[in-house]
Amino acid sequence: MALALYRRHRRDCKAGHSEERRSSEYDEKKKGWKRCECPIFISGTLQGTFKRQSTGMWEWDQARSIASHLERTGMWTGKVTLPRPPSAPEAPTPRSRITIASAVKVFLSNREGANIAASTLRKYRTFTNQFTTFADRLGYVMLDQLTSGDIDLFYSQMELGSRTKAKRLGTLRAFFRFCVNRKWLSENPVSADIRPPVGANRMSNKAPFTDLELQRIISACDRMQDVVWSSGKGGGRWTGDDVKDFIWTMIYTGLRISDVGLFNMNRLHGNEVFLRAKKNGGEVFAYIPDWLRERLTARANRCGSRPFVVGQSERLETVTDMWRRKINSVFGLAGRFEERPTPHRFRHTFARILLQRGVPVADVADLLGDDEKTVREHYSRWVPERQARLTKILKEAFDDQPKGNLVVMPKG
Repeated sequence: MALALYRRHRRDCKAGHSEERRSSEYDEKKKGWKRCECPIFISGTLQGTFKRQSTGMWEWDQARSIASHLERTGMWTGKVTLPRPPSAPEAPTPRSRITIASAVKVFLSNREGANIAASTLRKYRTFTNQFTTFADRLGYVMLDQLTSGDIDLFYSQMELGSRTKAKRLGTLRAFFRFCVNRKWLSENPVSADIRPPVGANRMSNKAPFTDLELQRIISACDRMQDVVWSSGKGGGRWTGDDVKDFIWTMIYTGLRISDVGLFNMNRLHGNEVFLRAKKNGGEVFAYIPDWLRERLTARANRCGSRPFVVGQSERLETVTDMWRRKINSVFGLAGRFEERPTPHRFRHTFARILLQRGVPVADVADLLGDDEKTVREHYSRWVPERQARLTKILKEAFDDQPKGNLVVMPKG
């Protein structure tokens, strides 16, 4: 049998209803009804026994729950346990906001702590400088002000070569992934729709200097005007011979401009220049002729253990920029080049000379610090064994063709 519910008003009813007055849920839905908190009672017959008793509730939903429970059990006795009301969802923890400047500072600090190469760290700094400059132009201060549209615009405005721009996209994604992992952003604003430029995955051609170009470059050093300099650390005179020493060191060792700029004489052991330690514990050395060893020793006697740091800061960026400017001046004196001349092309020239002299690709890879696959892909034009193999294939393919007859390629 269904049980009835009604509210039984008390003497101190807050809505002013008279004592002992009874009202139903239907009554209280009428317009103008004043709500109160007087208890709701239940009445009816269970197991042949009629009763009226308080539910202890003043909300109709809770009272109906008790009535439903009693009707299911069919007994007036027993403890009535109301279903627990659904808990309100926990408020999301507010995301901590961070300024763009602070995010960049933490990101660079993290990269420095990873002990990455100085050249790689410089690229991260270049990227963050460009990024903060872009944000300043938009008037943004907080990191979460940036939208996906802003990031699209930032990337599209980068004036870089295809391969460099593709690498910069990787850095862009890495920076914002770093920010998301630290809960500074809820999602990465670098859209998946941003793609590397066409041709970014194409293998870049390595352009060594030819022997004739090297002669022109060395001759240009002889025509270079002397420059007198002075600073708080001393003074002296720059000559073309200084630049020749630097260039010859790059050609004979294959070291990058940054490595030669901070070259320390403790890397020189007789005629061998220490290049790097291999992962298997071995060490790789390049050999230099007596005359170059003597020139480096003479420089060290004049300039100290770092013969190419002369009266300047020992900061890598400062030393490298200084030598790059001097070498570029020599390029200007040397005349026109088919390919744009850069200091890094001396490293390619080192590889070209070795390969043309028949040095195995594996050994050249060791000296460059690359793997054989990379050397073959970049320098295959100068690998004699490759051309010999191709010549043999072509010779065998056409050897049985009669002279003067039209060659017909087989179908399929």
